Amino acid sequence: MGIVERKQRERNLRKTQILDAAKKIFLAKGFSGTTIEEIARAAEISSGTIYLYFKNKDDLYASLNLKTLDSLNRRLGKTIANTQLTIEEKLDRAWKSLYKVFRSDPIALRVVFHFQLEDSLQLLSPPMLSSLNKVSKSIINRIALIFQGGIDEGRFLERNAMAMADVFMSLFIGLVLWEDAKRRLDPRKDYRHLNSGV
Repeated sequence: MGIVERKQRERNLRKTQILDAAKKIFLAKGFSGTTIEEIARAAEISSGTIYLYFKNKDDLYASLNLKTLDSLNRRLGKTIANTQLTIEEKLDRAWKSLYKVFRSDPIALRVVFHFQLEDSLQLLSPPMLSSLNKVSKSIINRIALIFQGGIDEGRFLERNAMAMADVFMSLFIGLVLWEDAKRRLDPRKDYRHLNSGV
């Protein structure tokens, strides 16, 4: 391995170290309660080192979900391409995929909510904003394709497929926010899976 390759590998390892530490702190304290200094201590590096990898706390927070959203996007692509599934089965798989993302990586969807609700998108670096936009558009477009398939087959009323995808996502996001708000009262309840056995 040459010097350039070794330095890139070390850079990737350091970035992973920062992201791992950030994820733990953000999950424990939330976005507002977390500081760059706390993340640096947890990653055992200086605060200044974090800024070599991320523009700011918002950029670091957004970085946490790109990998997860890419995975969700690929899953939705496979669902759409599966000609053995009915439209209803594709919608069910799309819902289950969203739910699995939330269950396996709850911070990923919180990141999306944070940037949409807090109007923090302008704080992101241009490459991060571009990456988030690209994967988010692809995800909603794939869900819209499922609805368009149902319209084309005559199984759904002729409506705007993108609007239907927005309603689908809004329902899921609303349930996530609602359930998170209620979980302190009774952590056993979880209606996000809609009795789908997930």
